[in-house]
Amino acid sequence: MNDISLIATSTMGLEALVFRELEQLGFTPQNIETGRTLFTGSEIDICRANTHLRTAGRVLIQMGTFEAVDFGQLFDGVVALPWERWLPRNAAFPVDGRSVKSQLANIPTCQKIVKKAIASRLQKVYGRFLPEDGGTFPIEVSLLKDTATLTIDTSGNGLHRRGYKKLVGKAPLRETIAAALVLLSYWNPERQLIDPFCGSGTIPIEAALIGRNIAPGLRRHFVSEYWDTLPQRAWRETRKQAKDAILPPLQTKILGYDLDPESIEMARYHATLAGVADDIVFEKQDFLDLQSDALYGCLITNPPYGKWIGEWHDLEELYAHIPRVLRRLPTWSHYIYTAFPHLERFLGKEAPRRRKIYNSRLECTYYQFPGPKPGTEIPQPETPAQPKIAFASEGDFVNRLKKLAHHLRRYPQRGITCYRIYDRDIPEIPLAIDRYDDCLHIAEYERPHDRTPTQHADWLEQMVTLAGQTLDVPRNQIFLKTRRRQRGTSQYDRYDNRHYVRTVEEGGLKFLVNLSDYLDTGLFLDHRNTREMVRREAKEKHFLNLFAYTGSFSVYAAAGEARTVTTVDLSNTYLDWAAENMERNGFGPDPRYQYVKSDVRRFLQTLYDHEIFDLAVLDPPTFSNSKDLAVWDVQRDHADVLNLLLPHISPGGVVYFSTNHRKFKFHQDALPNATAREITHRTVPDDFRNKKIHRCWRIVKNA
Repeated sequence: MNDISLIATSTMGLEALVFRELEQLGFTPQNIETGRTLFTGSEIDICRANTHLRTAGRVLIQMGTFEAVDFGQLFDGVVALPWERWLPRNAAFPVDGRSVKSQLANIPTCQKIVKKAIASRLQKVYGRFLPEDGGTFPIEVSLLKDTATLTIDTSGNGLHRRGYKKLVGKAPLRETIAAALVLLSYWNPERQLIDPFCGSGTIPIEAALIGRNIAPGLRRHFVSEYWDTLPQRAWRETRKQAKDAILPPLQTKILGYDLDPESIEMARYHATLAGVADDIVFEKQDFLDLQSDALYGCLITNPPYGKWIGEWHDLEELYAHIPRVLRRLPTWSHYIYTAFPHLERFLGKEAPRRRKIYNSRLECTYYQFPGPKPGTEIPQPETPAQPKIAFASEGDFVNRLKKLAHHLRRYPQRGITCYRIYDRDIPEIPLAIDRYDDCLHIAEYERPHDRTPTQHADWLEQMVTLAGQTLDVPRNQIFLKTRRRQRGTSQYDRYDNRHYVRTVEEGGLKFLVNLSDYLDTGLFLDHRNTREMVRREAKEKHFLNLFAYTGSFSVYAAAGEARTVTTVDLSNTYLDWAAENMERNGFGPDPRYQYVKSDVRRFLQTLYDHEIFDLAVLDPPTFSNSKDLAVWDVQRDHADVLNLLLPHISPGGVVYFSTNHRKFKFHQDALPNATAREITHRTVPDDFRNKKIHRCWRIVKNA
């Protein structure tokens, strides 16, 4: 019986692939609408399509299609269809529905009418009693422009559910999409394939299944397997033929890398369940370390792109590094699937091919950069453009670093192990290089240049390498960040997930710093002098630390024998960090040390009149639009907050106020009950050549 009308559904953007797969299975397909491809076949073809289709969503039996502009037409049209061909007397037949640009837009009512019409037809055939305790036959009524299409789902769970994905990682990629990415590439089993952001392993596993011709549905079950009206022999024959067609293990192993060790373990587990564990090597590796000795290959990947992992602007640094990594593989084909909006701008070139493929309801683009065919002349890598400057050569940079390192060599002997070495000394090399014991933290400041994104990535890595060689710090202990114009709370947003945490010393005190995960490390080195001022003044004082961040001022105040220390911040993460810094210095849980999660303005507004402090630090961000906080602008709001604070400062008490706002104007006239004096020249340390790194005032409450 080869006249069964069948529909293969698909994600928007994969219709052509489903069409091609159906042709390879021997069918004559026809695209009938977005996401739906029609073909005809036999009972065994239902089994074959479910078992072998890699990029389709489901396989449906099309029962009929007819015009339906009112509920009467819908009922009559459904009753006229031969439901008894598939549904036995005891069939369970839940009805789902959808309506697009149709007069019948009330989907629940449409579902009830379809259910009633099918039951009416079956009652005439089998009698009135329909127990619905047998196999399940999922029915769908689809209304498009007043045309109704009735189908029975033969798949049950979507075809992306292969059966091997038992664990769910971050931002999971559907198996059908992963298979499509591989099928749309130039990869074949003789070429190397690498996925540097493999997550739970979906792309490498789907590639291995394709490479070994393992049918994607071989390890799962389908709802139609339990139908009495579809012979079991059809399923047995289909599975036997599929098993007989499996090819031997791959000679060239597929490589999957990810920085998250839990994802790697998950990927290995999934590969074992899929039967391809011996065909793939999964390893923990940073994308920045990616390289290969293979001359030709395919990089196919789905990097983070914001909707589920962070925001787009938080991922710009990652995407800025992609060109440099891809340049190490000049003869490879590169395939990147992402919703990140500016990929081509970061790469500095347009993709020769691109295809929109929806991931759920999110529009994503598959950027395809085919490499040269094996055997053709190998293109030479571009030579990075030299910056148009007369003196900013490698030698100038190295000589400057040597001179500065020599000048600062006595800092560790003075108990200062965290300090700034290079402070944008050469304008055309706009880097800030800080030493944290035996590590380097390098921040690039945005500055106009004439390099392409690829050339700039190469140049930046060259500067990092030179810094490490000159200062004798290995590359894995150097952490590079890019400082852009601050957006909201981006100063404190998560930047990476490596969690490279160290304990460093300053002024005989210990502080926990995270060199990898955030733009800032947890210890602002430019306030080293200010912290020491606080320690000298703290004895027997009630100390208040507002916008406390990781509590470094609180530690210094406690070390200065403050009577009480109150630490206020809106972030639980930073309050926990502050408490840990306190404990590392012997200031553990104690009623004298309080940690308050609050917006600073709200905290000050709710203080009682008798709650008085003798010493306070106010070091707010320049700007913040945190979802938990009213919009903060230091220029606009500083006077209001100081006037909320000063009533709770004792006569003669001191407030240290600081800001990084470069164009800040202090509103001293708005503080009638205090005297303010700028002390920036005393608070910026000598190792900071940029004397505008911050501005600081010492405000004394009038007696």
